[in-house]
Amino acid sequence: MKAKKSKIAHVSESKIKSVKDLENLIKNTRTILIASIKNLPSAKFQEISKKLRGKAEIRVPKKNLIFKALDSSAKETVKELKVQIKDSVAILFSDMDAFELALELIKSKSATKAKVGQEAIEDIEVQPGPTDLIPGPAISELGALGIQIQIDKGKINIKESKIIVKKGQKISANAADVMSKLDIKPFSVGFIPLCAFDAKENKIYAEIKIDREETLKELKEAYAKALAFSVEIGYAVPETIKFLIGKAGVQGKVLKKLFQGNIQENKPMEEEK
Repeated sequence: MKAKKSKIAHVSESKIKSVKDLENLIKNTRTILIASIKNLPSAKFQEISKKLRGKAEIRVPKKNLIFKALDSSAKETVKELKVQIKDSVAILFSDMDAFELALELIKSKSATKAKVGQEAIEDIEVQPGPTDLIPGPAISELGALGIQIQIDKGKINIKESKIIVKKGQKISANAADVMSKLDIKPFSVGFIPLCAFDAKENKIYAEIKIDREETLKELKEAYAKALAFSVEIGYAVPETIKFLIGKAGVQGKVLKKLFQGNIQENKPMEEEK
């Protein structure tokens, strides 16, 4: 009776090398960032990779390989990244702060035109103003989307703003065509930061969202409120001193008027005496 031969899974040298490479990167870099590269054209991927050269190492390994590398790490916290790793992601290794690296990725994104069937991530609005479109089929195409127009000097002008696709809606062929003709690019392509591990802090950032415009807006609003409150309570710092002086001047004028009014009221009484 022949003994059964045990089946031993063969692991290629290239896979072993890839896992070793990932293990070394996990061990020796500060930040591990997971970014979505879904629907990212290869040309754009290469462009961003060149921009990040010297700042980050980029890998697009198979999930099972990165899982093996994470499992072999002595850092228990970093293993929590496994739940965040899905299809179409790139792994970035860097000594930069996680949010600094995420900002580099955000800055590398570029605007792109809409495609039929894409879902709008926010309301898409056509703004009023002149266009380079000439009267013809474009009139009916714009009208079908409820866009009001007028003709001026042989060109189509849009009279008022109009939302042509609402957030969450699929983009129709007509809407995509109109946006293309008006050079409206409502989407952006690039690496989308999802989460990161910071070895210095031994912390997972499960969600990374960077909105520079919104952050600046919030900072300006917070500064305005803090400034008004500081002036109200008379807190003297270089930023408030001119407002405090102005406030004191106004209050001084009010007190002067009140004081002069009291003197005028008291004069007749003194004369009678």
